Amino acid sequence: MHEASVEHLTRDKHLGAFVRGYGPLKFRREHTQEPFQALCESIVYQQISGIAAASILKKFRVLWPKKKFPTPEDVLKIKIKKLRATGISPQKALYLKDLAAKFKDGSVNPKLFHRMSDVEIIEHVVVVKGIGEWTGQMFLMFTLHRPDVLPTGDLGIQKGFKKLFNLKNLPTPAKMQRLSKNWAGHRTTACFYLWRLLDEK
Repeated sequence: MHEASVEHLTRDKHLGAFVRGYGPLKFRREHTQEPFQALCESIVYQQISGIAAASILKKFRVLWPKKKFPTPEDVLKIKIKKLRATGISPQKALYLKDLAAKFKDGSVNPKLFHRMSDVEIIEHVVVVKGIGEWTGQMFLMFTLHRPDVLPTGDLGIQKGFKKLFNLKNLPTPAKMQRLSKNWAGHRTTACFYLWRLLDEK
């Protein structure tokens, strides 16, 4: 998926040396390509540690022992009390219910995604309570594998730019767009490397 992008970025005068030194990307968590499951997981993972979220998700899935993952109908039918018993907060339980309702009534329709631009998909999924622009961008990057996403509101990406370009302050969205001009078409992969750049001492 990323080979062409990696190849392009190895030749970049700013990011190239890091990409060549780091090598191929490996992902800590397997990201699902099933839109409903991916967005459910995004909601569960919001604002808590990865370990806590993984534990809650495990308990959430066990509510439907015969299924790999519940359908929107399953989530709509289950009582909030049962969702809460897995460790899901009252607010997130309502978000999951809203997500399920919007998938069921077609307000969110994954069958249309292949015809939509990145901006249109974000506008489409932020109708769900609890899903904002950042979650929409992560969905584009990790689930739909869109190649040119630049989440300028992500603090890690801002810090990555600051470190890579030796900036005094965190960059504005406009500056990030300008600095990443040579990455056009490959900005998703560039961001994966920027996150990893931050982990380097």
